[in-house]
Amino acid sequence: MIELTQEFTFDAAHRLEAGAAENRRLHGHSFYVEVTLRGEPDAKTGFLRDFGEVKDALERIRAELDHQLLNEVAELGAPTLENIARFIYRRAKAAMPNVCRVRIRRPTYGQSCTYEGG
Repeated sequence: MIELTQEFTFDAAHRLEAGAAENRRLHGHSFYVEVTLRGEPDAKTGFLRDFGEVKDALERIRAELDHQLLNEVAELGAPTLENIARFIYRRAKAAMPNVCRVRIRRPTYGQSCTYEGG
């Protein structure tokens, strides 16, 4: 079994209705995302998935989130790390069925969230 991981970043603003008072104000973050695919490589090509195809699929997801107000992104829900990870997973899985995991990080806060679909 092989796993491939492609990373991308995006910057976005959000506000949260729950939690600490500072989270209720509009604020922004830089998000670092890792999308992992798992499976057996194709016998002919040796690829699990061509990285060019992976990058193209993830660029479409990044474009939905980058420099957006996450509260206004359809189908995202409350813009928590948990929901952002699920959102990216669903989008990536629809484009590439062998997606198995999404990890999203905010290194300046030392925070991350990993979602593995079921």
